[in-house]
Amino acid sequence: MSEFEDSALTCNDFLGGKVRLWQPKGGYRAGVDPVLLAASVPAQAGQRVLELGCGAGQVLLCLGARVPRLQMVGVELQSGYAELAQRNSVENDIELEVVPADLTGLPEDLRQRQFDHVLANPPYYSRGAHSPATDAGRATALGEQTPLALWIEVAAKRLAPQGVLHMIQRMDRLPEMLIACDGRLGSIEVLPLAARVGRAPELLILRARKSGRAAFRLHAPLILHQGERHEVDGDSYQPWVAAILRKGKALDWPGSR
Repeated sequence: MSEFEDSALTCNDFLGGKVRLWQPKGGYRAGVDPVLLAASVPAQAGQRVLELGCGAGQVLLCLGARVPRLQMVGVELQSGYAELAQRNSVENDIELEVVPADLTGLPEDLRQRQFDHVLANPPYYSRGAHSPATDAGRATALGEQTPLALWIEVAAKRLAPQGVLHMIQRMDRLPEMLIACDGRLGSIEVLPLAARVGRAPELLILRARKSGRAAFRLHAPLILHQGERHEVDGDSYQPWVAAILRKGKALDWPGSR
């Protein structure tokens, strides 16, 4: 029997209906962040992709809707969300292998595999740094149980030579991320995400390559919304953000054109 009854779920459209995602009404619910993470990955057909903490599958399914024939694996600690990820994979006709496991105790067969891309959207808050959520699934998704450095260590081990990690995280945790990458990953790029012009970026996407030797790059922030403040009903996304959210377009990193 599934941990989540259908009455406790909603089915929501992503990428303009290209992906339909079952997710709990009261638990962790995917928003813009995982869609932006999926859009940031320059995967190519046939490549191997691993996500640590895949939840209901939102990142991998958005990536798979854009890039065909990926060999995708999602690791998820919470069994109910792992079941939803598998269900969402089937209902979207996007192949996805879901492994119910803690990233600190991956099954032996998975520890023998390497990937071209590893993705992660770890909990944003260190333990005790935010008010706890009442829903257990949401609490696990938002507040870390495994140190952020360990996410990066596990990702580095699973990357093939020249494989690339993409991780979305809060801007104030960048120092931890850089320390964790030291000696494991290089060619680091940081893409800050700011809500509006004049606002300090709250989120970032980190890109790091195994065996990479290029110099560190801190890009100018990408601005998500038009205008300096929210003034009208409805969203005010920049055209490039709207193209990602509604049409499944890729996120162009600075200098990638």
